[in-house]
Amino acid sequence: EHPDVIYRTEKEKFVSLAEEIERLNRYTTVKLKNGEYFIGKMKSEDEGAVALELEDSRQIETISRDRIAEIQAPGRPILVGTVSIEKSERLANLLSKRGIKHEVLNAKHHKREAEIVAQAGRLGSVTIATNMAGRGTDIILGGNAETMAWAQLQDKYPTRLEVPHDEWEQLVTQIERREKMKEEGQHVKSIGGLHIIGTERHESRRIDLQLRGRCGRQGDPGSSRFYLSLEDDLMRIFAGEWVKNVLTRMGMKEGEAIESRMVTRRIEGAQKKVEERNFEIRKNLLEYDEVMDEQRKRVYGYRQRVLDGDNCRDLIMTMINDQVDGAMQTILDPDYGAESFAAAAGNLLTIELEPRDFKNASFDDASRLATQEAQRKAESQVFDAIEENLPEDSEDESEWNWTALAHWSNTRWGTNYRDRDLKKIGRGMLDEQLIADARKAIDNVDLETCRRYLEPDFGLNTACAWLHDKFGVEAAPAEMAKIEAREFNRIAHQRASAAYDERESEFPVLVGLYRFSTQGSGGQKGLQREGLVEWARSRFDAQLEVNDLSNKQREEIRALLVEHSRKNTALAMTVAADAKARVDALFSDAGAEVTLGQATGNNGKLDDLTVWLKQTLHSDVTVDELSRLDHKSAQRRVLQLVEDRYRPEMRKLERQLLLQILDQAWKEHLLTMDHLRSSVGLRGYAQIDPKVEYKREGMRLFETMWKSVANYVTDLIFKMEQLDENFVGSTWSDGVARKDEAPPSASPQGMSDQQQAAIDGSQGPQKIEPIRNREEKIPRNAPCPCGSGKKYKNCHGAN
Repeated sequence: EHPDVIYRTEKEKFVSLAEEIERLNRYTTVKLKNGEYFIGKMKSEDEGAVALELEDSRQIETISRDRIAEIQAPGRPILVGTVSIEKSERLANLLSKRGIKHEVLNAKHHKREAEIVAQAGRLGSVTIATNMAGRGTDIILGGNAETMAWAQLQDKYPTRLEVPHDEWEQLVTQIERREKMKEEGQHVKSIGGLHIIGTERHESRRIDLQLRGRCGRQGDPGSSRFYLSLEDDLMRIFAGEWVKNVLTRMGMKEGEAIESRMVTRRIEGAQKKVEERNFEIRKNLLEYDEVMDEQRKRVYGYRQRVLDGDNCRDLIMTMINDQVDGAMQTILDPDYGAESFAAAAGNLLTIELEPRDFKNASFDDASRLATQEAQRKAESQVFDAIEENLPEDSEDESEWNWTALAHWSNTRWGTNYRDRDLKKIGRGMLDEQLIADARKAIDNVDLETCRRYLEPDFGLNTACAWLHDKFGVEAAPAEMAKIEAREFNRIAHQRASAAYDERESEFPVLVGLYRFSTQGSGGQKGLQREGLVEWARSRFDAQLEVNDLSNKQREEIRALLVEHSRKNTALAMTVAADAKARVDALFSDAGAEVTLGQATGNNGKLDDLTVWLKQTLHSDVTVDELSRLDHKSAQRRVLQLVEDRYRPEMRKLERQLLLQILDQAWKEHLLTMDHLRSSVGLRGYAQIDPKVEYKREGMRLFETMWKSVANYVTDLIFKMEQLDENFVGSTWSDGVARKDEAPPSASPQGMSDQQQAAIDGSQGPQKIEPIRNREEKIPRNAPCPCGSGKKYKNCHGAN
């Protein structure tokens, strides 16, 4: 590893690169012990001296062996790493002018890239590639026979592993002998091995080390050196014009280079700064993403449970119980009335009031306290507004903002001042006038609407009203006043669950009525009673006849069908309990980790369960399917079959509502989090850590979103009559499976005509062929055909 060489300009650097490559490729370099060196072609060599034809003067220089420190023979393989294709081609042009044979990897030879890089260890080879090209390819000194063998066989075999071993070994051996790769490899090692040249330092030291690591593999000799200039990106950012000017003043001339370990260490220090900055960026990104990652896990995990077939009733009942607990804890709190009064009165008086000041207070006392507090705060607000707009310590009164003060007074207290009106009053008397206006405005506020918040039974009445509005549950305040808050909460849970059971019974009937509704020519609605009766027989096992519905109105028919649905729901609960008990019995003598097939063995009990499921639930589940399920999965699958048989419409409704509302809320939440992330950095001006604030605000927003999903889902279920008729219709499920009979066979000629008509109808209009460019595609880095001299990507290929 040689120290880096730095030039002033990029042009000087590339010229020096070309000269260095030419020296290593064509000429012998003799380095003396005193540091001098000669470059030329070797004419003769013996034990006492060497004769060299110098490159520049063509003179023969005889050098004694005792003066020589090192002799570098020509033909050493060179791999040049660049940072871009453009710079690769720039260097390639310089080498072409000097007549140096080379290979360039510039994204034009995708198929040959690995082959070209693999042969970069051949004697006299010069390969130019980007730092990322040919990664994963081993460079073997003397050449890689296996890569050359695969290049011949890749059109014959789809993969390298499918090549027969004998054929592969024979071809590799043949190539090694023909190309004399082992002898060539030994010669390359004797002259120093592969030499790596870097044209620019990368921002990451890891990329530079990967380039250096291409040489000296597996104990082979090798060397590396980087050629830099002050116009390189890294040098320009961390050195800039200042260093260039300093070097010029120190006498550095055009074409001269700096070669120092100190410079190399400074460059590595600059790379370290960039790496630290990039690390902080990635760390910052991960810390921000950690918040979203936790939220994603919760949302997608919940969504996957719905998709995997978890009972959505249990999920929604959890939502209902959480809402009841939250509402009862808040509403039945002894301080709820005082808090409500403080919020309502503070909103009317446009101030913030403390709830503890109104605890156990009468309305008159609370109203007086609120008014007095508003008047006290109004005085301080007036003084603050005057000081802000008319600062007393201001030397220039023309800077006083009378207009802003007038606008504040008019908006805050409902006055009608203009700036000249305030000037007439004068600053000395202005505070008294504005305080009087504020007191007058406060006295005019009527707090009578807040009286009900301080009534003793306000919390009780609110809780009963909330239950009625949310779940349609009737709870009389007089009845509930006699019980404690804990008992009230228990009754609320019980009645909300009963209300959900009732909605479960009503929804299939609602779906059936929508399904069999008709509309006459005059717009009046009717019912297909025959179809409705047939559906009710298969759906609820109801003993119904058309005559049972003939003289009944729509609401009477609905009530009759709901009664049958209730019986069906009760039967479903019984069957579900029986199914769960049967599955538990099969696992009674086995662990929870085993499958149903392992738990039962061949004792026939699994066959009995399958037969019971087929007879009771009309399911087509097989023994093989059940045998692969563990205890939890088997219970879920069996209960899912029960729900599909007895309550398919409600389960579809729950599933669709959960997925649709959760997906929509999550998309809106992602947009909100994007806005929060782009703006939370401004919190830093208030000496607040933006990341901590982002986590706090993000979790608050997520919890709000999660509660809104639960509220919206439960609102729609308990107000299902307001759902769109098409949405309700999408949950329709036939009560029995139907098989339509095949139509009678027709004559061959008729069948032929029908088939041709079906084919013609399926083809539809003529398919429009896409416009294709049949001409040869111009590579992006090739010269533009227009003759401008620019690359195609920078000329006509820019768009």
